[in-house]
Amino acid sequence: MIKGRGAQKQVKNRFLMHEYVQEHLEAIDEFDGQNPNTKYIPIFPKTIVNKVESPDVGMTYSLNPYQGCEHGCIYCYARNSHEYWGYNAGLDFEKVIMYKESAPQLLEKHLQNPNWQPSTIVLSGNTDCYQPLEQKLEITRKLLAVFLKYKHPVGIITKNVTITRDLDIIGPLADLNLISVYFSLTTLDESVRRKLEPRTASAVRKLKAMETLTKRGVPVSIMIGPIIPSLNDHEIPDIMKAASEAGARGAGYTMVRLNGAIGQVFEHWVQEAFPDRASKILNQIKEAHGGKLNDSRYNTRMRGEGLMVQSINRLFELSKAKYFQNTESRPKLRTDLFVKTNKGQMGLF
Repeated sequence: MIKGRGAQKQVKNRFLMHEYVQEHLEAIDEFDGQNPNTKYIPIFPKTIVNKVESPDVGMTYSLNPYQGCEHGCIYCYARNSHEYWGYNAGLDFEKVIMYKESAPQLLEKHLQNPNWQPSTIVLSGNTDCYQPLEQKLEITRKLLAVFLKYKHPVGIITKNVTITRDLDIIGPLADLNLISVYFSLTTLDESVRRKLEPRTASAVRKLKAMETLTKRGVPVSIMIGPIIPSLNDHEIPDIMKAASEAGARGAGYTMVRLNGAIGQVFEHWVQEAFPDRASKILNQIKEAHGGKLNDSRYNTRMRGEGLMVQSINRLFELSKAKYFQNTESRPKLRTDLFVKTNKGQMGLF
């Protein structure tokens, strides 16, 4: 397997007539010939806040400071979005990262719009706002400073412990009930994590970060996302127990779904990573989605259907009742503190 990468190959971009392949002129084989370097490309959007139309993703507005993600999670639904930029959902998604340095200024402009009504904006709906490049660019940190300045509610979903760097901003947001944090915690097994999501933080480090945040009063929950049958479904009770002990106040989950090119990327990966159970994993994913890897049906795609799914849901609910009694998993954030200003006032940048 390619070290430090989730996807093990390039796949065809559905929007392009041509695709590129390697002739291995210098390399012994395809893996030796892979360029390990990541490209970072600045992009310049005109707006930064996105309205989320999907009824089953749990957010109304999202903001993505990055496109593509070095974390390399093999199952990531955002892989398909890389095709719109002329790249592919395979290795390109992990190796070509686009960043939006103007995001903080665009957010401030958005919040200054007199027609804007405050509503929680989530970082990020598409890729992780704390992926490795954030350590250098600090775009997410600057965005959080804007949210604090305008006393506007914000949600964060991440797999990375870099979030603790920004506790000096996140803490004051929590004091005002303006922030909630979800950690994506998929497995406690390091041998699985290194293959499944190779550049994310380990479970031990995530749990430690959760403790750090909760001790500061930041509301933290976990998302077991996704649950992959025959890979991590048996870990549900242990994950929820560990998260509860780390201070998490709630938990949710999604079932894996492999839309578009992700199915091809995942199938190739699982044959390389878990050849002993690859067929079982793929067949059970299909069982959960009406016989297909692909499932685009609202209100079904995130949870699946069938007897196996019912069993997984039952295990989750029993674990939730045991480890998350009397907790509110999704706190209602305040919108009444929002500072409305005339455009041009209170400039931060």
